[in-house]
Amino acid sequence: MPAVSKSPVALVTGASRGIGRAIAQKLAARDLRVAVHYHRNRALAEGVLASLPGAGHALFQADLADPAACAGLIAAVKKKFGRLDVLVNNAGRYEDHDPRKVSFAGWKKSWQRTIDANLTGPAHLAYLAAQLMVRQQAGAEGETAFGRGRIINITSRGAFRGEPTAPAYGASKAALNSFGQSLAKALAPDRIYVYAIAPGWVDTDMAKASLTGPNRAEVMAQHPLGRVATPGEVADTAAWLALDAPATMTGCIIDINGASYLRT
Repeated sequence: MPAVSKSPVALVTGASRGIGRAIAQKLAARDLRVAVHYHRNRALAEGVLASLPGAGHALFQADLADPAACAGLIAAVKKKFGRLDVLVNNAGRYEDHDPRKVSFAGWKKSWQRTIDANLTGPAHLAYLAAQLMVRQQAGAEGETAFGRGRIINITSRGAFRGEPTAPAYGASKAALNSFGQSLAKALAPDRIYVYAIAPGWVDTDMAKASLTGPNRAEVMAQHPLGRVATPGEVADTAAWLALDAPATMTGCIIDINGASYLRT
């Protein structure tokens, strides 16, 4: 546990369901105060908030495709908690836009929406969070191996294997990996560490149609384990990166895809 404060603060974006929900719950169980971000579904987010162990958590709404909303979100977290120790960029968007079938108008809309949600918004938040982390004071015991702050980007195996019917998704996640590694180099002297997790298929409600529908056999054939990852497995990894991973891992990308795609 870092010594930056008695109860460090983590902002988890897209925390109203799936991987984000699991990460928020895991961090709360590790005694962090969690800023639960959501975009549209307040009812789901309130359910997550109610499920978190411990006290001092709070809800925050923002459209992360809007730069002003990103700035407002970080400012609101700072106002509520007084600091920010961990940022988990989990919120993202996936939509099909098969280049063989979609119109140019549809292509442009899908491309812009995906890039805004998966790359530009997280980049703005990482920049703003880093600015806050650099300025804020360490705890009474001073800095430990935790450093002054940590940023975790949730990317995708699609960044490496490609997404033929959703190329903007693959491109945005590949760019987020690259951005995170650039940020890791830039922020290392300030003891702010940047990590990435690249999941494959994860058993969430968003993936349910593919995991139980006509494409199930095709999806499962990719997985030598005979199953896909669980949100809890991603959350366990995120919590370890947020609190326990060594500083020398900054810039790393951790695959969680059950050997369904192996990169060199």
